[in-house]
Amino acid sequence: MSKIQTLVPASMLEHINSPADIKNLSIAELEELAGEIRETIVQTVSKTGGHLAPSLGVVELTLALHYVFDTPDDKLIWDVGHQAYAHKIITGRREQFASLRQYKGLSGFPKFNESEYDAFETGHSSTSISAALGIALAKHLKESDNRAIAVIGDGSMTAGMAFEALNQAGHLDKNLIVILNDNEMSISPNVGAVSSFLSRKLSGKTMSRIKAHLVEKLQISDVGENILNILRKSEESFKSFFTPGMLYEAFNFDYIGPIDGHNLEDLLETLETVRDNVQGPVLIHVLTKKGKGYEPAEKNPDIYHGLGPFDVISGKPHRTTGVPVSYTEVFGNTITEMAEKDPNIIAISAAMVAGTGLKKFAEKFPDRFFDVGISEQHAVTFAAGLATEGMHPVVAIYSTFFQRSLDQIIHDICLPNLPVTLAIDRAGVVGDDGPSHHGVFDLSFLRFIPNLTIMAPKDEEELQHMLFTAIQHNGPVAIRYPRGAGYGVPLETTLKKLAIGRGELLLKGEDVLLLPTGNRVYPALEAAEGLKKVGISAAVINPRFIKPMDTDLICHWAEKCGRVITIEDNVRQGGFGSSVLELFCRQKLYEIKTCTLGHPNTFVEQGPQNTLLKNSHLDTPSIIRAAMKLMNREE
Repeated sequence: MSKIQTLVPASMLEHINSPADIKNLSIAELEELAGEIRETIVQTVSKTGGHLAPSLGVVELTLALHYVFDTPDDKLIWDVGHQAYAHKIITGRREQFASLRQYKGLSGFPKFNESEYDAFETGHSSTSISAALGIALAKHLKESDNRAIAVIGDGSMTAGMAFEALNQAGHLDKNLIVILNDNEMSISPNVGAVSSFLSRKLSGKTMSRIKAHLVEKLQISDVGENILNILRKSEESFKSFFTPGMLYEAFNFDYIGPIDGHNLEDLLETLETVRDNVQGPVLIHVLTKKGKGYEPAEKNPDIYHGLGPFDVISGKPHRTTGVPVSYTEVFGNTITEMAEKDPNIIAISAAMVAGTGLKKFAEKFPDRFFDVGISEQHAVTFAAGLATEGMHPVVAIYSTFFQRSLDQIIHDICLPNLPVTLAIDRAGVVGDDGPSHHGVFDLSFLRFIPNLTIMAPKDEEELQHMLFTAIQHNGPVAIRYPRGAGYGVPLETTLKKLAIGRGELLLKGEDVLLLPTGNRVYPALEAAEGLKKVGISAAVINPRFIKPMDTDLICHWAEKCGRVITIEDNVRQGGFGSSVLELFCRQKLYEIKTCTLGHPNTFVEQGPQNTLLKNSHLDTPSIIRAAMKLMNREE
């Protein structure tokens, strides 16, 4: 299936409306169905974008799990959820699958409100074993014989939370099945000792010595040669006895595998054996190929992990010409240029090297770049340790994943006031990945932390200067910037240090003060132009610094205008608007009329960024309407 030109009529798939419809199929029919599912996934994701390679890699595994187990009574928990497309297709959502990740369409992740087959809502990694263990224990307490099955990738297994769950599961000794989906990748290629342990081959020094010794001793007779042939055929099992099996059996798990995750006969036999004969916690090690069945994804599984719409035949993404450089790319280029002059700059990623723009840095400064795997907490404290020795680490993580390291940011960086820069990518709404990935909480959960300076650039050019300022600052700094393209403004070749806590007056006015943060500055300037046409004079300040704020500048123009509107791509609760209200209270500016615009206290749905910003009244027309309402003017 390296070249798919048109979607073959789903002669089998069109009759699959629930897992019950696959239980009487033969292995040959299941294999045919797997091919149709793959074609459906490729064709759909080529139009909608999505997590292609992970879902292609688990089609046979998905069919086998639903074939053997009695879902939804048996609970199937997908870690992260990147790989759940085949699961969605065969659990009653085949006809809706074309709406994948679209506004008001199917989520790209398991969702309770979509199907009773979605046993747990996911979106972040390494949660499946914990959730499945909770479900398994609850079933035990209710005296239910149904099973809980966690499917977790080898990348997610690098996170500490997964091992915390394994530790307790081994102690409780309840019926729990963990499927280790081992494709040797998460998003970026896996790193770390655990990943090496899982994928270690018999070419390791110790194993090579064992193998050579056996060969020497067994080749001296015909009987020995026969035994040796058997050992050669079972090398994978031999390997597992000495490597991953030992690891998981140390947690009191029965270990089975590794087995071929694309061989339905082996999968069905193994899963049925575990279902009928194994009690207590068991881990089944399944080897799969990420991107299986679609040649471009097989060759470049990291690129095809998650992508936008693409051409099926060539595999190339659809490009929009004339799009300005992205904030992520500006960040990566700027930090790389700065590192050429400053040997103390260290860059850190948590399994998102390309996604955070650090690929160029990693290639140019391999000794100063560290991908720590899916371990955001460790990334932050690791950076703190580097900072104590005079380094200046820059930790680049998506906003939604920085949530996982809040304690470390408070305790290990900000309490000792260490010079660590937090590069918060994908701040604000991110689009089609939906509520688990929107970065709309970071201002609220960072703003209260002492010693932390927080900045938000109005455009890609200002991002450069903020990075330079952060590196020069002798303390912790967080810089939040959005997903996607900038505004196409010229980029300065000479970086400059910004004065900490000083904003920028962009437009003078007399009737209302607009206080937009980050990516809302340009829409606010457009709103000021629109208000001017109806006789309203609006001042616009780019605060630059969320914390500390420019008290003098903001209070001066707030008093002058008497009306203030704050605008932020963050939730209203505890965000920038809240900080402005607190400021006015401290300064006893009780007479100023205020309006705070931000996302409401609900989880923002999936959809195009502009649509979501409009829905939350953060676009230019909404700012104009808010100003006119504050002025008691009819539209």
